[in-house]
Amino acid sequence: MHFKWNYEQPTPEQQQAAKELAEKIGMSPVIGQLLFRRGIKTESAAKRFFRPMLNELIDPFLMNDMDVAVDRLNDAMGRKERIMVYGDYDVDGCTAVALVYKFLQQFYSNIEYYIPNRYEEGYGISKKGLDYAAQQGVKLIIVLDCGIKAIEEIAYAKSLGIDFIICDHHVPDDVLPCAVAILNPKRVDSTYPFKHLCGCGVGFKFMQAFAKNNGIPFSQLIPLLDFCAVSIAADIVPVMGENRILALHGLKQLNQNPSVGLKAIIEICGLTGREITMSDIIFKIGPRINASGRVQNGTETVDLLVEKDIQKALTEATHINEYNEQRKDIDKQMTEEANQIVERLESQEHQSAIVLYDEGWKKGVVGIVASRLTEIYFRPTVVLSCQDGIASGSARSVAGYDIYDAIKSCRDLLENFGGHTYAVGLSLRVENIPEFRRRFQEYVSTHIHPEQTEALLEIESTLDFKDISKRLQNDLKKLAPHGPDNPKPLFCTRNVYDYGTSKVVGRQQEHIKLELVDSQSSNVMNGIAFGQSAAARYIKSKCSFDIVYSIEENIYKRGEVQLQIEDIKPSDQ
Repeated sequence: MHFKWNYEQPTPEQQQAAKELAEKIGMSPVIGQLLFRRGIKTESAAKRFFRPMLNELIDPFLMNDMDVAVDRLNDAMGRKERIMVYGDYDVDGCTAVALVYKFLQQFYSNIEYYIPNRYEEGYGISKKGLDYAAQQGVKLIIVLDCGIKAIEEIAYAKSLGIDFIICDHHVPDDVLPCAVAILNPKRVDSTYPFKHLCGCGVGFKFMQAFAKNNGIPFSQLIPLLDFCAVSIAADIVPVMGENRILALHGLKQLNQNPSVGLKAIIEICGLTGREITMSDIIFKIGPRINASGRVQNGTETVDLLVEKDIQKALTEATHINEYNEQRKDIDKQMTEEANQIVERLESQEHQSAIVLYDEGWKKGVVGIVASRLTEIYFRPTVVLSCQDGIASGSARSVAGYDIYDAIKSCRDLLENFGGHTYAVGLSLRVENIPEFRRRFQEYVSTHIHPEQTEALLEIESTLDFKDISKRLQNDLKKLAPHGPDNPKPLFCTRNVYDYGTSKVVGRQQEHIKLELVDSQSSNVMNGIAFGQSAAARYIKSKCSFDIVYSIEENIYKRGEVQLQIEDIKPSDQ
């Protein structure tokens, strides 16, 4: 991997302002710079950022239709109507369904949940699901993380005497479904101050409003915040504003008193006793929650998330872990096949986007493969499989590029599509794939900036080793949780040398354990460079080199600062 390093030197005025801010809040000037880069420029804004409080959550009734949604839910309960909580089969959908169902079940028993089968029903609201709801006597469906484009399906539900409350965060079309209430901060007419909630976040706001309207203490919502943290991390939404409040307090809940279902997943992941971070959710917890919907049926995931008995939960978590192992095998095979196809496409390096189709690929993992290919080739990527003559799949984007707009430009070729900036689901007739590929690639090529297709490391500050201390590392921890709009800071130090004790480590000798000095101090810094053993020969040559890294705590030697090195280059490059 050849990374391009990007660093914008702050102006003297910006440096001075950042230094003054850091002094006011009693932190290192480095932290002042990082805050400025995140648009935080005042002492009060910095204090809110570092101490996000639950009482700072936005009034849920500022969201369009919230009062209507709460009234309809109250009416349903008052009339003892059967209520269905319906959601998508991914992490966001399953956690949203679990959150709403678990909260309402405390006050109302005539309620059930439903997750569509990915392979039999496809994405979103299905006719099969609606027919089942009608058979069960359901009069109100609360749909989460989907539904914003289900115009025909919701009209059909209305003909069956079923009302809908939509809780979604995907980009709506100009025409909205005929639901009783549509809760979506991305509505064109939205009056809600924060646009970037995930589906689970919208569900939480609905329950917050319901609680407020019915005199239920806010404290009864706090145990559900772990679902919000899992969803925010897995759905890759900006970790700023209201999401930062929900994520930080959700992580606190996840670490101190997680729900029984999540506690079982944490144990299966081998995370018990460790401080769980957003990265742990993205790479360990999230994939296991996703695996059930990808390999089997997402209903099993919700069964686990709402389980109250720890022994039953551990048994269910073991099943889901088995699905995850199956998913990894399928994912690996499909990624290898997709890589071979890309490598055979001689023109691919000149294309700004990748579109791949194979009728034999498993529908449940095309999104993961699209993500992998995006990471490898730094191109917006669409991966499609086939079922009953209809190709369906997932699109994933690179940082800073809106793939939703690119897919939308081809909407006349599509049967259906929906999503947001970085991830879109779509379906089209197989015969339309060649024209879709041509037009999609043409649109991307004329709208993407060349630097968006490069492997880029965004450096936030340059440091000398004498600047790195336990105090700085502690201050940096306060910037968490990390995610879009609040990435983990990367730093650069130039002209560093091997102290003489660096060595290659790992089962296959693929990593480097480093002990380094720089030209400005005698401080010896420990570091780890995963998967970069190819640089070992140069490091041992006694020549100087530059490094980009994040500052971490060594989990094996508590209290010791360690550099996690992302890239290494000879100093003269």
